[in-house]
Amino acid sequence: MVDRLVHSEANARRIAQVETCFGSSGQPLTGPGRVLVGEGVLTKLCRKKPKPRQFFLFNDILVYGNIVINKKKYNKQHIIPLENIKLQSLEDNGDTGRRFYQPVFRSRPRELRNGWLIISPTKSFAVYAATATEKSEWMAHINKCIQDLLAKGDKRPMQEHAAVWVPDSEANVCQHCNRTKFTPIQRRHHCRNCGRVVCGACSSKKYLLPHMSSKPLRVCLTCYDNLSKGRMQPENAGKQPAMPVMLNDDSSDDSDDDSGTDNTDVGPSFYDGSQPR
Repeated sequence: MVDRLVHSEANARRIAQVETCFGSSGQPLTGPGRVLVGEGVLTKLCRKKPKPRQFFLFNDILVYGNIVINKKKYNKQHIIPLENIKLQSLEDNGDTGRRFYQPVFRSRPRELRNGWLIISPTKSFAVYAATATEKSEWMAHINKCIQDLLAKGDKRPMQEHAAVWVPDSEANVCQHCNRTKFTPIQRRHHCRNCGRVVCGACSSKKYLLPHMSSKPLRVCLTCYDNLSKGRMQPENAGKQPAMPVMLNDDSSDDSDDDSGTDNTDVGPSFYDGSQPR
């Protein structure tokens, strides 16, 4: 069904509408063989709190952005190549039985159901659907698009993935030295390699992590020592944090400028006509 949509007028019209909604703040999305498979609102767990974000699933990329006016205007566009994405389900009880588990935000329990992790080399985060059915639909369609893309043999997934960040609220003291208490003056920092919340003194070094940036990034002293001595690969260095929720999120994406985000409770739309399993 996706192949039949490639040259359809409906597909071209949908993609053009998405480009119009992002305006000059977004990149062109029209491309040879590109199909808009589905779209909808998901709750993204940002650094400070959960926020609604508009997601667009294409047959080769995943796009999302901030909602300025629902169905009319979006900004802060992010594009992730599908071949580099991995998904991991989050159980509603907060324990996946794997190396990641979902943190508990007591003030917003309903927003932390029906979630999964979107993991990529440069940016990873947790998202939550409104219902279990919507979660299943999203995950099935994303996985189907990834499988179809890789089956063509034109794309190869990157092996490195960004470390998961421990949320600010989960660390009152430095997770490296276990001594320094965080205050308005003693700021929190994140090791870009292991994701732990650390103080300035324990993250005074930088190291080049090519899959994340062309510039050296802040890392904790333990990761710097291990990476410098070649004892581990960047994606595996350091102990993975116990409460991962968000990977390498930047401050611009965590903006509190979320005005005009009403009417975001409409379910997702998928255009490929398939029922992936």
